[in-house]
Amino acid sequence: MPNSPKPFFWYELMTTDLDAAEAFYTAVVGWKAEPFAKAPGMPRYIVMNSAVRGVGGLMTMPEDAAKMGMPPAWLGYIYTKDVDASTKALQEAGGTVHRPPDDIPEVGRFAVVADPQGATFMFLQPNQPEQPPVPATTPGHIGWHELYTSDWKAAFDFYAGQFGWESAGEFDMGEMGIYKTFGAGPESGGGMMNKPPQIPVPVWLFYFNVDAIDAAAKRVTDNGGKVLMGPMEVPSAQWVVQCQDPQGAHFALLAPGR
Repeated sequence: MPNSPKPFFWYELMTTDLDAAEAFYTAVVGWKAEPFAKAPGMPRYIVMNSAVRGVGGLMTMPEDAAKMGMPPAWLGYIYTKDVDASTKALQEAGGTVHRPPDDIPEVGRFAVVADPQGATFMFLQPNQPEQPPVPATTPGHIGWHELYTSDWKAAFDFYAGQFGWESAGEFDMGEMGIYKTFGAGPESGGGMMNKPPQIPVPVWLFYFNVDAIDAAAKRVTDNGGKVLMGPMEVPSAQWVVQCQDPQGAHFALLAPGR
């Protein structure tokens, strides 16, 4: 097991309309968009910044992914000091490699992978020094990570074994089953559960911190997105909405109690 937990630390939207996605998320979450021009010859990439630092990036869906039928989606990067070793360990634990380790000029080394149940994520070995985590409640950052899977027990064992994630308890949600919470470091946590029938494949959902849930939900619909569930209060006394952007990517918003 790793000496210290390895969390998600960067988030990336693959979309079919980059300009529209930039306008939508700057309006809804309050991010400041900044073109990334440090890698000549690379596809256009937009970094989304909170008031503290960069949170994630937006890019046009790669042609090979589009041909495979991948819908617009947010994906998370898990930090690693050695992408090749992490990818090898993931395969040996039953995971899948969708794109083997490769270099991004001026950024680092990455790989596109999936856990044994099929939820996709990425590894990144950045060239830059590791940054300290910001508080989980920082506006514009990711306050919660949620995995919908086919076998939450096996999924938790996988992430615990590969990345040192720790159990933070379980909630019995009746017909919806058990909700397993976890810690992935001092300022990173989330939950996982067996997916309901309406979610076709295992997938990660990321919750972006906003100041007020009702106003944020209105910004979603005012800017062409959809509110799929909520607002609803969760056991932490926070409020959430699950949403879809105009291009079809799913995300969620998280706010303090009303």
